[in-house]
Parts: sequence; C-alpha cells; structure tokens
Amino acid sequence: MQDKLKNKLVVQKYGGSSVSNVEKIKNAAHKIISYAKKGSQVVVVVSAMGDTTDELVSLARKISSQPREREMDMLMSTGEQISCALLAMAIHDLGIDAISFTGPQVGIITDTYHTQAKILKIETNRIKKELDNGKIVIIAGFQGLSTALEITTLGRGGSDLSAVAMAVALGADVCEIYTDVDGIYTADPRIVRDAEKISHITFDEMLELASRGAQVMHTRAVEVAKKFNIPLHVRSSFLKKEGTLIMQNTSSIEKPVVRGVALTDNEAKVTLCDVPDKPGVAAYIFNELGRRNVNVDMIVQNVSHKKMTDVSFTVAKKDLSKTLKLSKGISSKIKAGNITSEQNIAKVSVVGVGMRSHSGVAAKCFSILAKNKINIDMISTSEISISCIVKKSSGKKALQVLHKGFNLGKKK
Repeated sequence: MQDKLKNKLVVQKYGGSSVSNVEKIKNAAHKIISYAKKGSQVVVVVSAMGDTTDELVSLARKISSQPREREMDMLMSTGEQISCALLAMAIHDLGIDAISFTGPQVGIITDTYHTQAKILKIETNRIKKELDNGKIVIIAGFQGLSTALEITTLGRGGSDLSAVAMAVALGADVCEIYTDVDGIYTADPRIVRDAEKISHITFDEMLELASRGAQVMHTRAVEVAKKFNIPLHVRSSFLKKEGTLIMQNTSSIEKPVVRGVALTDNEAKVTLCDVPDKPGVAAYIFNELGRRNVNVDMIVQNVSHKKMTDVSFTVAKKDLSKTLKLSKGISSKIKAGNITSEQNIAKVSVVGVGMRSHSGVAAKCFSILAKNKINIDMISTSEISISCIVKKSSGKKALQVLHKGFNLGKKK
C-alpha cells in the first residue's frame, strides 16, 4: 500500500500499545519515516504511552473520590503530550525534521463538555504550513480546546477520533490506525482462539461491533469516517502485512449473515421501579439523562400493572454514580419508587449486514444461548445486530458458543 501512497497525504494514528516504551517509539518513528521517504506528507496522531491514562486516573482517585471534570481534563491531556514529544525526538534522531503539537496548538476546537467533548472544527493552517516546510507533524490525540478556551478531552479512545477528524479536515488520502493487533477479528482472539481476521468490513458493521464491545476502534471515529467516506486501515505497528480495511459497502464485498461477535462488561443496569405508566414519563426520564450527557444503551419497560411499571436501562459503568444521582431526582419528580442497580452483567452481540436479508438469526442466537444454559436478562436489536445482557460470569462462554454456533472460526 505504501507504493500507492507516493505524493499523498497520510494520517496515521499510533495507539498506546504502539508507543508504550522507548523501543516501540523508535519502531513507530522508522515506520513513519518510511512513508515520508516515499514522498508522502505524513501527519501522526498519538495516544498516551501504554497504561499512562489508567495510571493518571488512579492517581486522581487517590487525591479525590470525585475529582472535578475540568481538572481531570487538565491531568489526562498530559499523557499524549509526552508521547508526541518523544516521538518527534525519535524522528529527529533519525535525521528527519518533525514537529510536535498539542491538540489546542493545532486548533482542534471542541464543545464545552469536559471528559466527553465533541470536535466542532479543526483549524488546519498551522499543520499545512509545517507540511509545506517538509516536516512530519506529530499531534497529541484525545484532546482539544473548547469554545470557552478550556482544555478538553474526547473520551476513552478519543485518539482514533482525533485521527479521523484530522484526515477529514486535511482531505487525507487514507487514515491508518496502528495498534497491537493486525486487524479486526470475528471475535476477541484473546477469548476465542479460532477467531479469524477480517480483510474488509463495512462502516455499519464496524460501528455495531465497536459500540457492542470490540475495542479496536472508537465508535465516534467510525461514525466520522462513514460520514465523510474516509477509508480506515487498521493494522499492526509491528508487522508489515495488510490489516483490515473499513469502508463503505460495495457489491464486491461478500455479505455473510453474521460478520462477528462482541462482548463488553463495562456497562451497568439501572432500574426505576413503580414508574407511573402515562404518556411523557419515559420521554422525561431519558431527556433528563441525555441533557446531563449520560449515554443510555439498552432500554426495557416491563408490562404495566395497576398503571405502574419498571423501566430498566444500561449505561457505561463510569457513568453509574452520576446516573444514580440523577435518577433519584427524576424518580422524585415523577413520583416513582425505588432505584436499583446491577454491575455484574455483560453484553454479548451478534453483528452482520447479511442479517438485513436473512430471517431466523435472532431465534438461532437465543437457541444457542439456551442450549448452553445461559439466561438472557435484556435484549436489544437493530437491523444488523442482536445484543443480549447476561450474567458477567457467563459472558466469555456466551461469546465462544455464539462464535462457534454461527461458524465464524478459521476455516480448516
């Protein structure tokens, strides 16, 4: 692919595992320079080194059980600043000119939501000037400057989003996502041994897999890539072979009924009991949560008895404390009953564009789980996916049996 990118503009993103130590930073530098030597202009977006982000979160929690979100952004943005400066130094040491920038320095402008900011625009003048001067541009991912002139971060995995947004703003020819795996697999290969690498996958399928627990790509990054039709190439930082191309659906791509399965255990279930069963109540509940930037995933409303019902929904575990606090106020306002929560859950999902034209996938999914004595707590479906909430202790088994049941393993 590199030969095809001569005299092209390439945006590359290196994840934390790809720059986790000095040796890996130097490896990334060599890879970046190989593109520049073939005539490409190169813009690189980097994540924080290894487990730096988790370490910063842990450090903050030792100081305060509930640190303010503004200060968390001030802290969290430092990780990427370290890795982008070190990478620029590594490139300099190999005799090539490069320059590192923070997100605010290159004009990544966001809204004012701390820890989960959305990119509004990118001012590209400074980047283009440095590219025209023959430099490789290294940018700290995951961060930007709000319209209120505050440092903001984009949420976990936000460096993917930074890279794709940068590719859109610069009109890049391709956006490459470098990580510690060599592509997208039919399931997490750490859990399913015979998971198979996928050579091509549609934006829609990748969106579903990412939102259902596949951790290789950030959901918002895929959404932006789909909107602006920017092909994404997910590949290994340490191998030369091709990875997985994420692209718009074309007639040349075979459409299997199920493309992959995914698992996540980072969600929690919240139930509002004895909710008045009348028009407008559900709208009020979820409008209030949405207004406070709580992203709700699955929703189930039980059958009404005596004009009262229970409403259950799932949220990210990191939002559980805030959600419970908000739910107490909501419950009081609508005159509902108790609020319960459950963290010992997992979500397993089956995804594939072929489900649009094939019936019986849901029945097969439920039958496979039933045969393996895995109970389903909640169900959610879309045109190309089916998700089930199960006990956390059953999550890995559910992923394995669904992968086998839909014949997704490596073909012998």
